[in-house]
Amino acid sequence: MNQDRVKELLLSIEDVPLEFSVVFTGKKSKKVNGLYKPDTREILIHNHNFTDDNMLMYTAIHEYAHHVHSCAKGGKLTGRAHTAEFWSILHGLLQKAEGKGCYHNVFADSPELEALTETIRKEYLFENGTLVKELGKLLMQANEICGRIGARFEDYVDRVLRIPRLSAKTAMKIYQYNVNPSMGADNMKIVAGIRDEETRSAAEGALLSGKSPDEVRVAVARKREDEDPRVHLEKEKIRLERTIDSLNKRLEEVERALEEA
Repeated sequence: MNQDRVKELLLSIEDVPLEFSVVFTGKKSKKVNGLYKPDTREILIHNHNFTDDNMLMYTAIHEYAHHVHSCAKGGKLTGRAHTAEFWSILHGLLQKAEGKGCYHNVFADSPELEALTETIRKEYLFENGTLVKELGKLLMQANEICGRIGARFEDYVDRVLRIPRLSAKTAMKIYQYNVNPSMGADNMKIVAGIRDEETRSAAEGALLSGKSPDEVRVAVARKREDEDPRVHLEKEKIRLERTIDSLNKRLEEVERALEEA
């Protein structure tokens, strides 16, 4: 495979508005397999690092993802190169490449790795997700009991359970939203952090269908950006009102405590 063929395959995966070049350096590097030069829009590949075309194509797609990212930013990349948006682009390109036969998924080649993956998913990711969901259920019960006995649930979380409040709230949301534990606890947290039911359902479906966490995060962020400004402001107003109500209640408690001190 030569550099012209690599470029042809990259364009078949996804076309781009800005011209770029693929250059085989004819070198072997111990540091990197390739790199992207945004100023000149060059994809450099140290082709002597590879013994098969499939791994070479993986590197080419990785570097091409930087170019696609640059195109999305108007031809300029600033700051960190490997952002969530970049990983989202790369994972999307790899899926397209697999579908077109330009790249073969190496993870499917090892029966040993496949068996281990199944064990991790069933015995650890699912079990861990289930435990977090059950924790959320028990925390909901504890919250209800605290309300009945006139105790602050946050104080119970802080001083009795000694777990971060955010972790407690997230576990409770996971239970309230009935998030599927098959995706594992970390991905369940992503889903539980989405307020809009439709968006939350779409994110859960995407994760369960094989989309990466970064792909889902970026898709959710874009949906929020495209949202009607008025709807966004109304939702923010509701959040602020809830925060103000909570702060007013806390202020009353502090004032009572000062009077009694």
